[in-house]
Amino acid sequence: MARAWWQGDGATLAATEVAAVVGALALNSPFPDEPAQKAAWRVSVEHLRSVARELPDAWVALEFSIPRMGRRADAVLVWRGIVFVVEYKVGEVAATLAGRAQVHGYALDLKNFHETSQAVPIVPLLLPTACARAQFEMPMLAPDGVAEPVVCAPGDMAGVMQAFADAVAAPALDATRWAAGRYRPTPTIIEAAQALFAGHRVEEISRSEAGAENLTVTADAVDAVIARARTQREKAIIFVTGVPGAGKTLAGLNIACRHLDGRAGEDATYLSGNGPLVDVLREALRRDLRAQRAGARVAGRDGFVAARSPDKFIQNVHHFRDDYAGNGDVPSDHVVIFDEAQRAWDRDQTSAFMRRKRGLVDFDQSEPAFLLSVMDRHPDWCVVVALIGDGQEINTGEAGVAEWMAALAGPFRHWRVHVPPRLLSAGHGVSKELAFQVGRLATGTDPALHLAVSVRSFRSEQVAAFVAAMLGDDAAAAREARPDPARFPIWRTRDLAVARAWVRDRRRAGERAGLLAHSKALRLKPEGVFVKAKVDPPVWFLNEGWDVRASDALEDAATEFDVQGLELDWAVVAWDANLTRVDDQWLHREFRGARWTQVGQAHARQFLVNAYRVLLTRARQGMVIFVPRGEERDVTRAPAGYDAIDGWLAACGVGLVGERL
Repeated sequence: MARAWWQGDGATLAATEVAAVVGALALNSPFPDEPAQKAAWRVSVEHLRSVARELPDAWVALEFSIPRMGRRADAVLVWRGIVFVVEYKVGEVAATLAGRAQVHGYALDLKNFHETSQAVPIVPLLLPTACARAQFEMPMLAPDGVAEPVVCAPGDMAGVMQAFADAVAAPALDATRWAAGRYRPTPTIIEAAQALFAGHRVEEISRSEAGAENLTVTADAVDAVIARARTQREKAIIFVTGVPGAGKTLAGLNIACRHLDGRAGEDATYLSGNGPLVDVLREALRRDLRAQRAGARVAGRDGFVAARSPDKFIQNVHHFRDDYAGNGDVPSDHVVIFDEAQRAWDRDQTSAFMRRKRGLVDFDQSEPAFLLSVMDRHPDWCVVVALIGDGQEINTGEAGVAEWMAALAGPFRHWRVHVPPRLLSAGHGVSKELAFQVGRLATGTDPALHLAVSVRSFRSEQVAAFVAAMLGDDAAAAREARPDPARFPIWRTRDLAVARAWVRDRRRAGERAGLLAHSKALRLKPEGVFVKAKVDPPVWFLNEGWDVRASDALEDAATEFDVQGLELDWAVVAWDANLTRVDDQWLHREFRGARWTQVGQAHARQFLVNAYRVLLTRARQGMVIFVPRGEERDVTRAPAGYDAIDGWLAACGVGLVGERL
């Protein structure tokens, strides 16, 4: 993919006719010949030629690719060691918040994901072309070297660039080498779904340096099994495991998109039992499609190629299950990807639901066994891809890996089983006997089926290890694993207002922030955190911050059920006394009626810890943990319980907001 559709020095641009430059842009564009777009290009090119006459030594690139966002900046100019990212708003007389956010997002994307931009000052410029004069004030560069967006009138752009160059005095920059630098984007799962559905390859939107266990290698391994199953007319199941944030959902979406081949019944469907994730991804794709139909281009976005409906491409696994319960229908797809397969229901939960909600009184299967039986109806071939997360079962009745293994060791022994080596080892709730039986069925193990590196946080790969240690009993191990505060800040506070202010001060254009709390953190209510007030996940994750229901407003708290599988850039995690410390160990509690009760069952205690693990691994750039102070007169909010949590966080190396470590 060409990084820019036209590039050259200022002197060359100034000497080239507008029609020739526009013709080059049109030739490189994948879109149909659009008069409105050509007219906009003529305006921006004519203006840039005038700027180039004043700055002939500047390097200019037009329609410069921003892969993570699936878009192209109108122009990028490299001059006197500074990268200027330019967005034109043709015919507009003033800047809008959306325009500022757009160009700021381009600049941040380059800073975070373009290797040769990481030590370079970047200045986003927004040009409403009908603006006669803009009040220009020199903004300070942020610590990472990205300035706040600068609004320019067309006649002021060269002067603004001159002012920045004089003020910053940056070292010289080889523009050609800068542009050729590796681009290593790490999109959110929402951005990834949009880009993959639009036809981008996973290599274009994700980092590629995670060794033998990266997303591309995993997808290739899965593709090889699917190709064999199709040609050999056999049935296979592939288990893909990964640490929290390793890209399992991205891997699943990528596999599904790679098999959107249009052949009846042979393309793939992505299934998840995570209702909020399904709802958010579907709504994100629907919004993109609506925007696409409203205009030939969407803010420079590369074009859509998907022919399927988002509602067909991404489905709730429980709805898929119900569609085939009580009948012998053969599924329409030969390849299905079950995300978070460890959350599939066990036999008791599934049977009770089918009796109560579907009237199937004789239903007596676990969800994994039934789903395999549905796919087994294919007379020729099929492939099931089961994506397994470590330590993410968070609800009663979730079967984990063992139920899948039990089904394969029973009525589905004719299936070929492909596993990563570690799946049959201790730690997944699979007995030695069951592991032995399934091991005899497995047609080989493949390390490429395990994603070992967390890529949720592009700033630190240590977050998952730190959280695991913090939720254990080894404070020294947690301190050792704590991410570098300069790369991934993690702080604590006893004041929710301080936590909100900390996040708001750091959130910038295109980034997402949110308030998180455990679903049973009922004694956060006096602090204004009402976990029983349910959020609408698509609204919470997708709407703009001016909407008080959106995550960026930091008003409504989302729980582990709302956010599992999704991400934020910045998070406030509110920690209640349902998980506190007593005698140097964790105390697991649940608030019932008007008092705390201890959680006795081992699996329920594990669900509680897993839920906090989910909350503490949502952030991509940083988080602040809020621990209330409690209230002496309220026995349900005894300060000692909250102090114990705060003390443990301090022992794990989490400093107070504003503290120097």
